[in-house]
Amino acid sequence: DSDLSMRTLSTPSPALIFPPNSPGFQNGRESSTSSSSVTGETVAMVHSPPPTRLTHPLIRLASKHQKEQANIDRLPDHSMVQIFSFLPTNQLCRCARVCRRWYNLAWDPRLWRTIRLTGETINVDRALKVLTRRLCQDTPNVCLMLETVIVSGCRRLTDRGLYTIAQCCPELRRLEVSGCYNISNEAVFDVVSLCPNLEHLDVSGCSKVTCISLTREASIKLSPLHGKQISIRYLDMTDCFVLEDEGLHTIAAHCTQLTHLYLRRCVRITDEGLRYLMIYCTSIKELSVSDCRFVSDFGMREIAKLESRLRYLSIAHCGRITDVGIRYIAKYCSKLRYLNARGCEGITDHGVEYLAKNCTKLKSLDIGKCPLVSDTGLEFLALNCFNLKRLSLKSCESITGQGLQIVAANCFDLQMLNVQDCDVSVDALRFVKRHCKRCIIEHTNPAFF
Repeated sequence: DSDLSMRTLSTPSPALIFPPNSPGFQNGRESSTSSSSVTGETVAMVHSPPPTRLTHPLIRLASKHQKEQANIDRLPDHSMVQIFSFLPTNQLCRCARVCRRWYNLAWDPRLWRTIRLTGETINVDRALKVLTRRLCQDTPNVCLMLETVIVSGCRRLTDRGLYTIAQCCPELRRLEVSGCYNISNEAVFDVVSLCPNLEHLDVSGCSKVTCISLTREASIKLSPLHGKQISIRYLDMTDCFVLEDEGLHTIAAHCTQLTHLYLRRCVRITDEGLRYLMIYCTSIKELSVSDCRFVSDFGMREIAKLESRLRYLSIAHCGRITDVGIRYIAKYCSKLRYLNARGCEGITDHGVEYLAKNCTKLKSLDIGKCPLVSDTGLEFLALNCFNLKRLSLKSCESITGQGLQIVAANCFDLQMLNVQDCDVSVDALRFVKRHCKRCIIEHTNPAFF
């Protein structure tokens, strides 16, 4: 059809990402349809397009019944492309081997805005090289249609794979390499330097990544605007254990457009790192410093500088945060919608009171494992935060059924309530269920069901 970009059939295509026991291998040997044989690992195979028909003179002509078209072949091209759009990368490659028509449809540019590879055994570096080479066929050395690459959990991804992406995909907007612990700073620097439109970067679990910055060559070339060239808005560095305050300073100085930043379990981050962050990144809406044990009330004072822009904050298990830090947040961040303060044992009913009276639009609150929060704090929540939808009180020793009843009588939109390991009666749980009919209650009371 005229609306489709038909591919040149003489060019080989990466058709499958084969495991060793797939149909492409027979008795430990690769079948005749593939161009190379690699045993013991998963690789991207290269295939030529399927032939239109079998022309050997000894092959008998198909019967009339066999010539009848399959139901799926009756679908128009645009419907087939729509169906293919729901397939992951490896399945889309398989479809390209079915017949000549499917080959052409499977390589429609609209289907290759995203590459998604998963699995610990995949030779990701080779797969990315073969795929990008095929996608660069019409525009030599440049893959203009590819915008998203997701290779999460692929432990065999190395810097070589990221170099391939950086060099071939200038229009890349989203990159997720979570759990790929073999990549280093240098490869990440290349990606952010050569992909100026990159907005979403997930390097969670990449323990070798300690900061995000431009390469030295890019820094020299763009020195007058240095620090404003990285357009990343979403950055997830969860479990990047080696990240320190200096690295966070570099990130903040070069990624000034950040709106979402997740630093869960970055255990070396301190209040000083948060101070650097607030100097440069004033547009942050969502921030997580969960399990950053060195973050204290002084860090909360820095975060409060975000004022009404902050909507999401997670400070779970930050044991140095007390009512003082909560008061800073409550006073200046009035549009806060989500707060996770689980395990902050220094928070009391006074902190909950500050929060409830100033952040009245709060929708989700987790104050589990805060033993100093009691029914008094719940009463402040119930009388001020009518929009509350999710409330976690797990392991709050001072909570009773009376506090729950006050919440249920005022927060009709409550959808989730966690009271596991709390001393609450069955009658109180039934009261909650009657007043909040859509509420899912997580509990440990065997008498309530």
